[in-house]
Parts: sequence; structure tokens; C-alpha cells
Amino acid sequence: MKREIITTGDGSKTIHMPDLNEQYHSKHGALQEALHVFIEMGLEHFLKVTNSQADLSSLKGKRYFHLEPLQILEYGFGTGLNAMLTAQQEYHIPMVYTAVEAFPINEEEVLEMDYGQFLKDQPLYEALHQSGWEENQEITSHFTLCKQQKTFEKIENKDQFDLIYFDAFGPRTQPELWTEAIFNAAYKALKNGGVLTTYCAAGQVRRNMQIAGFMVERLPGPPGKREMLRATKK
Repeated sequence: MKREIITTGDGSKTIHMPDLNEQYHSKHGALQEALHVFIEMGLEHFLKVTNSQADLSSLKGKRYFHLEPLQILEYGFGTGLNAMLTAQQEYHIPMVYTAVEAFPINEEEVLEMDYGQFLKDQPLYEALHQSGWEENQEITSHFTLCKQQKTFEKIENKDQFDLIYFDAFGPRTQPELWTEAIFNAAYKALKNGGVLTTYCAAGQVRRNMQIAGFMVERLPGPPGKREMLRATKK
């Protein structure tokens, strides 16, 4: 299947598949989408709720992250953009980031995406993509990465993760990635109070999340998209 690198609306790049009219990130802005959906509405939201405060400059709340690292699961490592932005978070919270990807991008695409230069941290970008699969690897002093090459159907974790970034290709092209069974497994993988966030706002996706047991919110979406979803395990 043909794949090409395109520049999105905010100047960041993504991979476009013209045969499917699908891309890894929003054509309106790959960086803006990732920051809004996964960092602001996901990571920062979870930290605020966990610590019962709006000021994240001093994380002195219910959760002692130096004793119990933040556990994140990403559905779809893709270009590594979400992982890189998370590793760059300014709070320096210890975290373990598990990324599931069935079809990793190739070395040429890694070079062409060039997020290292765009986000002004080439060593971090290279470390994320050069790290081995199926093993925990310390990328920075506060960020440990474990990339797993497998399909979403093989995720069988129980009560392990605080936060899920659900960044699969859209239900229009791959509906099998947005089923009740997929969200049942995601629900089981989260700890109580855990949060799942995704750019998708499709009605059937929201209903499948609710059937799995999630409390689901419809939130303002990133540029070019009216809404997105955030789901919480209660």
C-alpha cells in the first residue's frame, strides 16, 4: 500500500495513505492534535484529578510518583509523536510507557518525519525509535519505554495502567480496532480511576466504551475536529 510523508497544517509531518484516505495524525496539525488529545485532555487531566489540584507545578497530592511510577499504555506507537511529547513533559514524573504497535514504521520514514528537529530534541527522538522491542528501556531519567509488537487483540493486562492513549486508525478504515471486545480489554487493563483518551468521537465508539463500563465524556476536539472522547474507569 502506498505511503507518503505530508506536512500538516501546523508544520509538523505525518504519514498519509492515499489508497485509504487515512493518515497517522490529523492533516490539520499533527502536533496540535497530539498535544490537545493526549497531553492536555489525557496526561494533564489525569494528573490534576489524581492530585486534586489545578497547579501541576507542585505535584504533592494523593499519588507519590517517585514510589509508584505513572503507567501509560498507547494503542499504536506509530511515528512515536505521542511518546516523545509525553517524555518531554515538564513535571519530570517517573513513568513507564508501554506502546503496542503491530506494524512499525521503517527507518526511512523515521528519518523523514524528523520530529527530533521539529521538537528540538534529536537524541530523544532517536532513542525512542532505536530502543529494542519487548523490553523495558530507560530513555531518560524519568521515562522508561517498552515497545511491544503485537495486535491490539493480544493486550491482556489487568489493572496495570493509569492512562491509555487510544490512537488507532479511525473506525471508518479499521472498525475492528474500535469494538466492544477491544474496549473491554482496555477497561480491564486500567486501574480504577484510570483514563482513556482518543481523538475519535463516533457514536458507536462511544456506545462501545459505555458497554465496556466506562464513563464517557464528549469534549472539544483538536483543530479541524469538533469533538473527541475521554473515558474513565470507575
